[in-house]
Amino acid sequence: MKETFDRLYDEYHTALFQFIFYMVRNRESAEDLVQEVYIRVLNAYESFEGKSSEKTWLYSIARHVAIDWLRKQSRRNKRFLFFDIKESESVLRDGDPLPEELVAKKESYLDLYTMMKRCSLDQQQVLVLRYIQSLSISETAQILSWTESKVKTTQHRAIKELRKWLDQQPGLEEELKDGTN
Repeated sequence: MKETFDRLYDEYHTALFQFIFYMVRNRESAEDLVQEVYIRVLNAYESFEGKSSEKTWLYSIARHVAIDWLRKQSRRNKRFLFFDIKESESVLRDGDPLPEELVAKKESYLDLYTMMKRCSLDQQQVLVLRYIQSLSISETAQILSWTESKVKTTQHRAIKELRKWLDQQPGLEEELKDGTN
């Protein structure tokens, strides 16, 4: 089991961290949640039936762990609203950029990332899985426990929303196309 675990960790750790980070937007929480994913993997690997690939199985676990965390944060924030404490702002923001952001350092890409936050959670998940993690429609559908049709529809709607926001910021779309700033 140790060899299998080490292989899964080596192959997927970075990608799972990025996926979870895009959902929770907090580096420390993402690191903790990735550890939770691997704890669940250790506890459940014996029952893994191979009906999907290990990759989609891991992403599915990561998705559920992140959603559970988001729900817990939402409940916590509702309790604190009575006291007018805006804990969600500190939970959802992380000033430390990802390695890709350090390399790119293009404001236009940061604008696009900011716009992506305006999409629904479902749309964000599809965008991250399809375009950042480069997963197929089929893999994305398996991870999200959706039909391929729902993935395509959600992807289409997310792109439509992003295009609407791009249209509101003249010049940004061209910058993203040529990679200039």
